[in-house]
This record gives sequence, structure tokens and C-alpha cells, in this order.
Amino acid sequence: MQKMVDLLVTRTTTDIVFDHLYKEISSLRLLPGARISEADIANQMGVSRQPVRDAFNRLSNLGLLLIRPQRATEVRGFSMKDIQTARFVRLSVELEVVTRACATWRRENAEALGAQIALQQEAVQSGETSGFHDLDYDFHRLICELGGHPMAFETIEGCKQKVDRLCVLSLRKAYEMEAVIKDHEKIATALETGSVDTARAAVEKHLSRLDATIGEIHKAHANYFE
Repeated sequence: MQKMVDLLVTRTTTDIVFDHLYKEISSLRLLPGARISEADIANQMGVSRQPVRDAFNRLSNLGLLLIRPQRATEVRGFSMKDIQTARFVRLSVELEVVTRACATWRRENAEALGAQIALQQEAVQSGETSGFHDLDYDFHRLICELGGHPMAFETIEGCKQKVDRLCVLSLRKAYEMEAVIKDHEKIATALETGSVDTARAAVEKHLSRLDATIGEIHKAHANYFE
């Protein structure tokens, strides 16, 4: 019994360390190329090294850390190959989600999505960039849930995690967030009216919006890429 309790404590600690480091990396407070060590993180967070090691492995599996034996662990740079693959998979899944959702969308679904968009508008007005990023996650998750395919968001989320840091770089101006909201409004309207073609076109435009900025980010921050 004690071993099981210890396991649960370790797992909870690992989750806390993982969440902290994930936010530090995805928000670019820890930049690509930054070196971190198990010992330093353990000391900073007041935990043992084992949960830190476990969190490092999880972040490595997400492509966010580069762990090399006998060498310093580094925050991984952006991988164009990973980005392209993730965006292809995400587009395929989201197109299927909205296609099916159009056939079952109800009035209460439209109201729930409208309320979520209102929260996004409030975030822009208050200048809450990080809050807006979280709300963008909620918008896409809500479509999956209301459309009857909640598990689809797990795939979408995995793909989003591979480009989260690029999103941070591209969503630092109010007008860019406003453009995203307009995309969301078009998707919501298409779902409400049951227009599959319009919904799919809106999703394609929305998910391709980052494409135009990737080249700019690469030019301005070439050292962030592998």
C-alpha cells in the first residue's frame, strides 16, 4: 500500500514539474537552445530529481527538450518537418470534425460557442495574450465536444503542442488576435447554418494563417530553428 501511495505522490509531483516547464517553454520564457539541468530544476522547485527526470522525458517525447547523455539538456528548436506533419494531421482532423458537426449542430451549441468567442474578445480588449492562447484551445476543444467527437481533440492538442511556441510569436499583437477571432466567428456561423463547404473553407483559412508568419519568424529568429 505504501508503495502505491509513493507512486501517486511521485506522479503528482511529476505532473507539477511537467506543467511548469511546459508553460515556461511554450511561452518562450525558456528559449530554444536554453540549457536546463535536473539538479537546478529540482532545487528551484523543492523536489527530488526523479520527478524532474520523468518530466524531462515527457517533454522530450513532445519534441520540446533535447536530452543527451553526459551533456546538458537543451530546449529544442523548432523542427520544420515536425511542424509540417503536425499541421497536416491537424487540418485533416479538424476538417472531418466540422464536416460531421454541421449535421448535428444545435441552437444550444451555437450559444455555447458564441459565449466562448465573447471571452476571446474580452481577452483582446484587456491585452491578455496568454489568456487568449488558452481560449483558442478551448474553442477548438468545444467544437469537438459539442460535435460529438471529444477524443478528436487529443490529436488536435498533440499537433498544437508542436507549434505552440510559434503561435506565441505570432499572437503578440492585438490585430493578429482579432483576425483569429474573425476566423472563429466564421466557423461558428457556418456550423450554425449547417454549411459544410463554408465551415471547411473557414477552417482551412484559419489553420493556414500561421503559414504566412512561419517564414517571417524563421528570418527574424533563425537561431530558434534546427
